[in-house]
Amino acid sequence: MRTTSARVASIPPTIFSEMSALAVRTGAVNLGQGFPDVDGPPSVIAEAVRALEGGANQYAPGIGVPALRQAIARHQQRHYGLEVDPDTEVVVTTGCTEGIAAALLGLVDPGDEVVVLEPYYDSYLAMIDFAGGVRRPVTLRAPDYRLDVDALRAAITPRTRLILLNTPHNPTGTVLTGDELQAVADVAIEHDLVVVTDEVYEHLVFDHHTHVPLATLPGMWERTLTLSSAGKSYSFTGWKVGWATGPRSLVGSVLAAKQWLTFTSGSPLQPAVAHALDHEPDFPAQLAASLQTRRDLLVAGLADAGLTARVPEGTYFATTDISHLGWADGREFCLALPDVAGVVAIPNVAFYDDREEGRHLVRWAFCKEADVIGEGVRRLAAADLHRR
Repeated sequence: MRTTSARVASIPPTIFSEMSALAVRTGAVNLGQGFPDVDGPPSVIAEAVRALEGGANQYAPGIGVPALRQAIARHQQRHYGLEVDPDTEVVVTTGCTEGIAAALLGLVDPGDEVVVLEPYYDSYLAMIDFAGGVRRPVTLRAPDYRLDVDALRAAITPRTRLILLNTPHNPTGTVLTGDELQAVADVAIEHDLVVVTDEVYEHLVFDHHTHVPLATLPGMWERTLTLSSAGKSYSFTGWKVGWATGPRSLVGSVLAAKQWLTFTSGSPLQPAVAHALDHEPDFPAQLAASLQTRRDLLVAGLADAGLTARVPEGTYFATTDISHLGWADGREFCLALPDVAGVVAIPNVAFYDDREEGRHLVRWAFCKEADVIGEGVRRLAAADLHRR
């Protein structure tokens, strides 16, 4: 009896579950999967409790409760000057992960090509395959991880349906510049393409860098579907409440697919996220400032351990090249690391079609508390990280 479809069997398990299970099994310090050690604002949790106790426990509208859709529209206007109709241009999703899934299933037909920045979040690979699409990666190459505009243009063919963009970018920490975004816009307009933008780290940018949504560029609102989530900006990754905004036609495509995925998303959490967006507007900036301090702690500690990291411009993550340590690849290194140093990290090779480009790259998370990061880098510095 066949127990697994070929569609699922052809896609490797997510690296995040594998490495987090390894951390639990070995008791290692988890600098791998990107979830914080501390929850978001207490007032938001209290709002969720009120909603639970107040009867918000049955199906919410598939498109999302009005209060949250209205709060999302206000968020887009307040931060980016985008005027969004909460009734037709916003849909609430079960995290950005479902937003990605519903966008690709709702917009991509079998054989359509999807241009995607590489390295990519691993659900991109799975959902492009589920939709029957064809990946056309454009690689952000080490050590600078900047967009190669010529490579982007070369990736476009007559079968290209959409560009899947991620900025601030996981795992490299790159925040696309205005010039890079304009290049994407120029290509999309020239070839009449849809762009789906994953902006879950929109507020978690550092130093002088600024996140600019692609939808704000001239000619891009009508062809851009913007995805985001409360999970990263408000440190509620387990709540899985996200959203998609954009023109009615693109949002409608997301909703058309979502109705067959989750149908609706967590009812009592939606009023709480609305409260976060409207009444805790300063939290994301405070979180970003704290993350910048912890980024610097991680990067300095990695350097002390002989692992030079490119300083990320945003997100939760820093990347190092471990090729000088003698391991076959980052996966072999990460599987051995709990025994070698009592730490878990993520091998970036899981996010590449160009396996050679990602072979020796490793991702480290700095969304943990400072003492956890400190303990992790102390263990790394004390260990012999070379392959024996």
